[in-house]
Amino acid sequence: MKTAHDLVATAKSRVQEIALADAEQAIRNADVLVDVREADEYAAGHLTGAAHMSRGMLEFKFSANPALESRDLKVVLYCKTSGRAALAAAALQDMGYLNVQSLAGGYDAWTAAGKPITKPETPSFE
Repeated sequence: MKTAHDLVATAKSRVQEIALADAEQAIRNADVLVDVREADEYAAGHLTGAAHMSRGMLEFKFSANPALESRDLKVVLYCKTSGRAALAAAALQDMGYLNVQSLAGGYDAWTAAGKPITKPETPSFE
C-alpha cells in the first residue's frame, strides 16, 4: 500500500521542480502562479500575484475557467513545502498541460529566504 509520501515521491519524479534560486525568473515568465494550499494558509500570506486554488479543487477550477484552458499555459505551483504542489503539477500534466512547474521547498523555503509575500491588512477601527 502506498503512503502519501510515496505518492509525492512519484509525482516529484515526473514533474519539473524549480530551485528557489530560479523561482523569481520562472514566476515572471509564468502565465499563472497558483497557491495550492488551503484558504486559511493563503489568507495568512502568499506569494505576490498568486491565485488561490486549493489542491482539492485544482482540476475543477482549471476545467471551469476559460482563461486556463490552453494547454500551453506556463503554470508555476507552490504549497507549504512542495508535496501538494508536486501532486498538483502531476495532475495538471495528466490533464494535458505542457508547461507546469512546482516550487521546490514551497512557501516555507520562499519565506525563509526573505523573499516578498503579500499578507492581508488588518482593518483599523480607530
